[in-house]
Amino acid sequence: MILKVKIIPKSKVNQILGFAEDTLKIRIKASPEKGKANKELIRFIAKILHIAQSRVSIISGHTSRLKKLQIEGFSKKDLTQVIVNK
Repeated sequence: MILKVKIIPKSKVNQILGFAEDTLKIRIKASPEKGKANKELIRFIAKILHIAQSRVSIISGHTSRLKKLQIEGFSKKDLTQVIVNK
């Protein structure tokens, strides 16, 4: 599954804010320096979905707040259920 996300770095907590159209908004504690926010994003998504970090990868937007993630073995319906239950 491909997931569009918009991250807000340097937040107080890691938090999913919800969907805005087809983009998931996420707050990330880490700063965007040296890929720290990207690593934290992958860790956070994997933890929320209860999957291995190796199943989550950034396919575009490495230096942007708007990113596309590849999540292996997950459907949009599965993701929506997990987010709604959080």
